[in-house]
Formats: sequence, structure tokens, C-alpha cells
Amino acid sequence: MSPASERPTVSFELFPPRDAKVAPRVWETIRALEAAQPDFVSVTYGASGSTRENTRALVSRILHETSLTPIAHLTCVAASREEIRQVVGDFLDAGVRSFLALRGDPPAPGAGWSAHPDGLRTAAELVTLLRQIEARRCAESPSQLVRATVHPLSIAVAAFPRGNPGAGSTREEDIQALLDKQSAGADFAITQVFYDAESYLELTSEARRAGVRIPIIPGIIPGTDPARLLRVQELTGVPVPRELLALLESAEDPLARHRAGVRRTAELVRAVLDGGAPGIHLYTFNRHEAALDVLDAVGLLPATA
Repeated sequence: MSPASERPTVSFELFPPRDAKVAPRVWETIRALEAAQPDFVSVTYGASGSTRENTRALVSRILHETSLTPIAHLTCVAASREEIRQVVGDFLDAGVRSFLALRGDPPAPGAGWSAHPDGLRTAAELVTLLRQIEARRCAESPSQLVRATVHPLSIAVAAFPRGNPGAGSTREEDIQALLDKQSAGADFAITQVFYDAESYLELTSEARRAGVRIPIIPGIIPGTDPARLLRVQELTGVPVPRELLALLESAEDPLARHRAGVRRTAELVRAVLDGGAPGIHLYTFNRHEAALDVLDAVGLLPATA
């Protein structure tokens, strides 16, 4: 086995800028992350499709102007089946071959989640629809069939290490949902944030016993900014460990805080990789410094990065 094939996968999450003024800074981050030679980057899709056009524009630019492989997030929220078909068709026409299929968050915090009257209720249904759209395109066009054979459609889904606070579900319920997504045609999963290796390792162990075969990639946020961590806690319902916040708040200056957070995150990355994780997915918040420092700390940066 070659060294390249032994390397764990590395990937990043980005979100499309809503303000054109910050777009150049986002592109600087993308170029810095590109130097790390990741396996892919995912691009988020706002609640109710609020960043639909920005997502599509950023994914298209990444696809055509960089060496990166983009994965486009896609949700079920506030969209009919026909609207989702149109969005998927636009992405496919632009050359996108990878999606992260999500049920999606409510359009506003505390609003509660409900399906569109003519829409989809679960991420598994979205995976099924993606497979149906691809099959129809291949059936209608021999050229598309050839392209699809060379570049197969890839579908990722979400996994939740300790249940999904946003949906009020338990880990057991989410493992069943993961089985449904796998049956619908999902290729791999990426987890929601977590802060202890046991959360991920217990999830994967229980999922394998239940029959989940697809790879489960741990999603990790570089723990260097306490304000950002608390914001993620607010959005996801995943609590930030008090000891991590105390560690960061006790740092003498921003540089010391950054270094302490990188060390703490690197310990988590090593633990999940030692436990059998196929790679790591880093939530960057459109900043490259902490993500690349974590990769450097665990020896996952290429020599040229």
C-alpha cells in the first residue's frame, strides 16, 4: 500500500459569503486550504435555501478554478420536490458530482421543523430523490451515462454522535436513520461536531453492530475561539465542555489561546484516527489558520503545504 493511500482523508467545510465585501477573504482561505490537498471541501446551504444562489456560485467557482472537489450541501427545508429537482439539475449541469444530503434546520431558531406540503420529510428521502434524478438523466442521455460512469454521483449524509439535539432524537434513533440513508444510496457520512473521542467511537461501534457499513467521518471544529464554540453550541445544541472553555479563557493572550486550542483539537483528532476513523472533516468557518495548524500538529499536511 502506498503512503498516499494510507493517509487519512482530509476535508473542510466552507460557507458561501452573504456579503460581497468579504468574498475576497473567503477566496484567500480557499486557496490556503487548497495547498493542504484535501480530498474534498463541502459548501453549506442556508436554512430554507437562503444561500442557494451563493452556494451554487461558490461551488461552481471552486469546481472550475481550483483543484478541489466540492460537495454541495442540499436540504429538504421549505422546498417542493420539483424545486429540489431544479436545484439538483442546476448543480449537475454545472458539473457537480457530489452532494451532502441533509434534512436541514428550521428557517428560524425555535421555529420547529415541518416538511413542505409537496416536499420531503427526511434526508433518506432526499438521497432517494438524488438517485432517481441521476438515473433518469442517464436513461435519457447516453452521453450522460458515460459521464456518470466515469464520474459517479457521490452522496454524503449526516451522523450524530450523541443524538441530534435539533431533532430531539437519540443516538439509537439516529443510527436507524443512518441505516435508512444507507439503504437509500448514501456513500458515506460526516458527523456533527463533538468534543470527546468516545462520542465518535461509541457511535461507530454501535452503528456497525446495527448494520451500517458506509464510512463515518468525524466532523471536528478547531477549538481555538470560545465565542465561536458557544455560537456553535447555540446552533447545534451540542454543549462545549467547560474544561475546554476554561482552558481557552485562561490563556494569557490570543496566540497562547490559539496554541492551546490547536493542541486540544489535535489530541481529539489523534484519538479518533487511532480508533479507526477514515479521516477528519474540519469545520473552518471560512478561516484557514486553525484548521491548517491542527493538520500540521497531527502530521497531515503535505510537504508542500
